[in-house]
Amino acid sequence: MSKEVSIEVGRVREIWRYPVKSMIGERLDRGYVGTKGLWGDRGWAIRDEATGEIHNAKRHPILMQCAAVYHAEPRTDHIPHVEITLPDGATVSSDSLAASQRLSELIGRHVTLRPVQPAADTAYYRRREPGAALFGRLWTYRSARRLLQRLILRGPAEKELRAVFGLEPEDPLPDLSGVPPVAWEFYTPPGTYFDLFPIHVLTTSTLQLMSQLNPAANWDVRRFRPNVLVDTGSTTGVTENDWVGRTIHIGDLVVKGELPTIRCAMPMHAQADLPRDPSVLRTIVREANQSLGLYASVIEAGSVATDDPVELVPRSAASSD
Repeated sequence: MSKEVSIEVGRVREIWRYPVKSMIGERLDRGYVGTKGLWGDRGWAIRDEATGEIHNAKRHPILMQCAAVYHAEPRTDHIPHVEITLPDGATVSSDSLAASQRLSELIGRHVTLRPVQPAADTAYYRRREPGAALFGRLWTYRSARRLLQRLILRGPAEKELRAVFGLEPEDPLPDLSGVPPVAWEFYTPPGTYFDLFPIHVLTTSTLQLMSQLNPAANWDVRRFRPNVLVDTGSTTGVTENDWVGRTIHIGDLVVKGELPTIRCAMPMHAQADLPRDPSVLRTIVREANQSLGLYASVIEAGSVATDDPVELVPRSAASSD
């Protein structure tokens, strides 16, 4: 596959990493992306040691009012400690015994702040709900996914899913058939704290379209927590939906578009100077099939910097390689 056949579709406008899962992140001028994503992205998370659950802002929106920065630059083999600013302005470091205590008080559960653990420690990441492992194995068969999804939507999990996705009673649940099997067996893919895939891409054209559909809302990129915001210039529409299954060059990095980003309730919650706004999620649900952005996997590791070109490999070139 030659980069010369690629078509430029935009430039990198912003790069973001999130030192602690569900907390406000750091904007970077440059970053290095390995097979497990941007170095240091979601390097820490909050875990309930009693249940094994890795908590996030889907259930605890207050986490989005916390901010985290690294003490030092992370590497692929080293996750440094972080400084966390709590909603009241107080700060606490991850190397302090007070960190887990303050976070437990904040969300009302006994939790610990933990760095990402090795992928080999599958027990650390595994869901403890009965049948999770079997469900994950069955999900590997694409022919069974529609049936399994219907079982989920008609069972006791429907109420919980509606809460996680911030849905109204009349809203349909999103199509989950593209979700990888690992998501059903583990809270996060072992070795990471990502929900599904290591890279999340969003375009300015998508944000512009959403702003036109709901001009009263603030469509600030921070609501959607991408790793890379691509400036697509005058292009209109939900551009990144056309990148599913495609090879994309972002600077020196090469990724594959895997799945439109299914949106949970998080974009409507308050963070920093952004107020809570349910209309943001309502617009995404009703106008964009509840998806905004693109999940991607890493094909070739590399560095990414602001203003780097973003190039799309035509389908014919990708398929002939």
